[in-house]
Amino acid sequence: MLRNSTRVAAALTAVSLALAPAAAVHAAGARKPAAAMAPAMGLSPAASPESVGFDADRLAKLDAYMQGAVADGRVAGMTTLLARHGKIVEFKTYGKKSLATGAPMTEDTIFRIYSMSKPLTGTAMMILFEEGKWRLDDPVTRFVPEFKTLKVMTGTDGNGVPILEDMKRPPTMREIMSHTAGFGYGLEDKHPVDKLYREKKVLASNGLKEMIDRTATIPLVYQPGTSWRYSSAVDIQGYIVEKISGQKFGDFLQQRVFGPLKMKDTAFYAPPAKASRLAEVYALNKETGKIEEARALFGNDLPTYLRPPAMESGGGGLVSTTMDYARFAQMIANKGELDGVRILSPASVELMDTNVIPKEALVSSNGSGVARFNDAVGFGLDFMVVKDPRAAGTLEGRGTMSWGGAAGTWFWIDPTNDLIFVGMIQRMGGTGGDDLGGMARTLTYQALLHPEK
Repeated sequence: MLRNSTRVAAALTAVSLALAPAAAVHAAGARKPAAAMAPAMGLSPAASPESVGFDADRLAKLDAYMQGAVADGRVAGMTTLLARHGKIVEFKTYGKKSLATGAPMTEDTIFRIYSMSKPLTGTAMMILFEEGKWRLDDPVTRFVPEFKTLKVMTGTDGNGVPILEDMKRPPTMREIMSHTAGFGYGLEDKHPVDKLYREKKVLASNGLKEMIDRTATIPLVYQPGTSWRYSSAVDIQGYIVEKISGQKFGDFLQQRVFGPLKMKDTAFYAPPAKASRLAEVYALNKETGKIEEARALFGNDLPTYLRPPAMESGGGGLVSTTMDYARFAQMIANKGELDGVRILSPASVELMDTNVIPKEALVSSNGSGVARFNDAVGFGLDFMVVKDPRAAGTLEGRGTMSWGGAAGTWFWIDPTNDLIFVGMIQRMGGTGGDDLGGMARTLTYQALLHPEK
């Protein structure tokens, strides 16, 4: 397994939007009958792909491509789950969860989901929003007074020393939920602010309060609301959940989200009884051209995820299974409810699915080099949202919500076509070929020939 057990939240979050990293090995896709998955998922099986509008022959192209990614050594193993109208069209496993042991990928394999933690944190925030505990345009300083004296970096002088100015106003809650507040992250070290995040080890703090205190000593990248930059803002949200609720962040998630949704394997670590189910994580060795055990991310040793972390990172600290995350995605697709349990109101889900990046702040890159925000694709409350899919050059439905994780996990929720998809792999730094999340979208929708069904 991974080496260092230090809970480095920098490993927690990374970008990798939708898009699968790769690993290695030859493995055939083992089809899991939808009916066998129905009890665990709380979803009913589809009688056939055709019964929910898919052409089975065309859908086989999706399966063949994903199996090929494993057989070609791009990823060690993978799981994919596609559901429509609350019915599982197919759940498939491919390859191995560990090349060292040869253990096969299974439907209950546990994955590090990194930034796919963010929508779950956003859901916790919206639960408190519905209780009237905060409003979108509240200043963050209402809950985090430590940020009242934040400065904004405007450049550097001839000696490379940052030039600072006062904030024109504090960031709002809307802005920390849409990465428009101006915080840095430390995922790279090119920008002076990101260098400070690394130097001060913000995401490796001993608890959320220490993370806040360290963040308060670092300037913002820009004046709040004037741009978009991927950031540590979702970790700040985790602290705010604690502050408002009076509960430890992980306890709140378990009580209000994971427990009610029967997400029995989603947590900030895999306990001893589940350790054997945690998939190995890989990265490309550029010298050999092959994947090998990953040991570091963003300049920090990877944690093991086998014991409680020092800091519960809402930005990227969770582990989960394909089934668990599909339950969450189906709840969102159902406008806030699953199996008779309501987590959010339909209006709150719609709010999360509404772009909140101001038109004047739309930028050409989301900071990861993967997604492009413009009039067709924006960002809501802890989700990327597709406003005009055809203008964006994609086949998904209007209003599709998505994100991904550093180790290549991805998902999307399509309210127009009432469809969810969850893909899980464990490879850092890209898939060694076409983006798996993007390919999954294309190959899924080319098989959806009767969306009216």
